[in-house]
Amino acid sequence: MANGSRLRYFPPMQFSELIKNEAVLRAVNDAGFEKPTPIQSAAIPAIKTGRDMIGCARTGTGKTAAFLLPLIEKLIESWTAPREIRARALILSPTRELAMQLAENVAAFSAHTELTALLVHGGTEYENQILRLREGVDILIATPGRMLDLIERKALKLDQIEVFVVDEADRMLDMGFAPDIRKIAPMLPSTRQALFFSATMPKEALSLATGILHKPMQISSDPVSAAAENIRKLLYYVEKNNKFALLEWVLKRLEYHRVLVFCRTRRGAERLTERMQNAGLPVEVLHGQKEQTHRKDIFEAFRSGKTPVLISTDLAARGIDIENISHIINFDLPNEPETFVHRIGRTARAGASGIALSFCDPSEKGYLRDIQTHLNEELEIDDEHPFHSEQIKNFSGNVKAKHTPDKQKHISKIREQTTWRLSPDQRNKLHAKENGPKKNARRNPKKNKG
Repeated sequence: MANGSRLRYFPPMQFSELIKNEAVLRAVNDAGFEKPTPIQSAAIPAIKTGRDMIGCARTGTGKTAAFLLPLIEKLIESWTAPREIRARALILSPTRELAMQLAENVAAFSAHTELTALLVHGGTEYENQILRLREGVDILIATPGRMLDLIERKALKLDQIEVFVVDEADRMLDMGFAPDIRKIAPMLPSTRQALFFSATMPKEALSLATGILHKPMQISSDPVSAAAENIRKLLYYVEKNNKFALLEWVLKRLEYHRVLVFCRTRRGAERLTERMQNAGLPVEVLHGQKEQTHRKDIFEAFRSGKTPVLISTDLAARGIDIENISHIINFDLPNEPETFVHRIGRTARAGASGIALSFCDPSEKGYLRDIQTHLNEELEIDDEHPFHSEQIKNFSGNVKAKHTPDKQKHISKIREQTTWRLSPDQRNKLHAKENGPKKNARRNPKKNKG
């Protein structure tokens, strides 16, 4: 990596070797953490050096604690009262759900300290957030849009930030937040420490990071393509119009605790939810068009087990951190292999095991090929179901999905070649009435003057 160094060896440690503050250690014990994960063993000492850092680790390996624990300990050691409309640490998150979960983690890890924290995101009233900021806070957790709104309202300044964290950096890029991050960076003090964390780190994310960070250390605990080893990955070949019936068949036979079902589009998720509810299954749907209060209720129902099956778009691929999700079902295969890794990473968290089921119709064979290449493994085929299609299994997958750019370009080219073009006289005849004036007579009144 340019202008930085890479660390990949993680010696076995105890949390007491990494964290010296008793209040933080007590919170770690309260959370039930026993031994640091590889990303925690590597990142915590590195962050304590004060250097800028890029951390890459797959979902479910404890990367949130990897930056929160040293951040909290640093703020305690260098404590100064935060000034009005200012914060000492800023953590940016791409979605409301991730921001809320970060706020919960901050509250848990700082429970035995005097540090203050504030969560700001869209969909909520400004007034309470502005009032809290007037007192100053130690840790600000924010989504980019709402934070920039507060800055424009003169309710927030970033000139006291000591630590700047971008969580899920690649997701920030996917959601179009790169310009916002570049706009925020110059508002920070030049002496601040900057940390970029993500489950994957594509070239675009690295380019963004290196443009903001100063000689960053890069830490990677897992290959970018890695999925948790304790996830059993099953593949179901099925015709597209049989997917609904297959999901109903599976859900009525699975022994599950919580199931997360992924669809590619909001409309598809809504249709699938309606079908499953009509079949008497306990499902609810989550997507970006839901009101914030409704989304929160849906999360709580899923977390508590009241609604054990949640159908979602990829909003939840990074937005859910709930224990005991026993099964992930890819009703639609994602068109990006990295998204597949994020989806199935919702299960088998913190060392647990899980099962990921993926439905594949003919239009998705190309996606499947990319996913298996990315994972460097073949998914286990399950043909013990009434909707198995041997024809799809043997299909080469050369036909591209309906909505790919190449397909649209091909259709446009065909239309261009086969479109009939009429001369002006022919168009006039086509639109003229048999024994009456032409339709364009009113537009061209001079033609009617005899």
